[in-house]
Amino acid sequence: MISVLVVEDDPVAAEAHREYVERVAGFTVAGVVHSGGAAVRFCERHHVDLVLLDFYLPDTHGLAVCRALRATGAPIDVIAVTSARDLAVVRGAVSAGVVQYLLKPFTFAALRGKLDSYARFRHSVARSGQAKGQADIDRLFEALRSPGREALPKGMSTATLDAVTAVLAESGDGLSAAAVAEATGVARVTARRYLEYLADHGIARRRPHYGTVGRPEVRYVPVGRSDGRDG
Repeated sequence: MISVLVVEDDPVAAEAHREYVERVAGFTVAGVVHSGGAAVRFCERHHVDLVLLDFYLPDTHGLAVCRALRATGAPIDVIAVTSARDLAVVRGAVSAGVVQYLLKPFTFAALRGKLDSYARFRHSVARSGQAKGQADIDRLFEALRSPGREALPKGMSTATLDAVTAVLAESGDGLSAAAVAEATGVARVTARRYLEYLADHGIARRRPHYGTVGRPEVRYVPVGRSDGRDG
């Protein structure tokens, strides 16, 4: 079993990540912590193979946690689970030895793909001996590459899903289907279909918004949103 530490400051997102990991065969959750300092201390006291690491933590940045873990000399790998899209951060993650980079929000299938790829890599390097040549080395790194995105339902496109996901991720208090439609340029019924897809896959949650008259409006909030920031 591959022992995983979940590091996520938002309790709702942390619980979702824990449940996701426990649904993947071959993985077990060693613990869940909500800060960088707690992550380093946990790894010093417990056996951990892999850290699912949020980068925007209340006490430090995830890259600092990576460097602290490297400094201990422990053979712990890191998969970044973050909303950070800055290429400088991505470059820093590579330099810090991050083996996978998963953007929030994401589906269970996306995380499962990363974990399955990581498991194949660990299995490949677990054997003793030496690589026969460059081809063997290339195959080892190839094992870290995840399979493609899960197939979308008929009539849905990856480009529109990415656009809706990006607009929702940047929202503060959540957005209605009408607001998403206006921001993305798609029809309201189309926006609602994509938002419902995100909600059904645990990427967003539905929240009623009560106005002055009539039925409450449904707003969609990205999972992990707590204080106007999705780490």
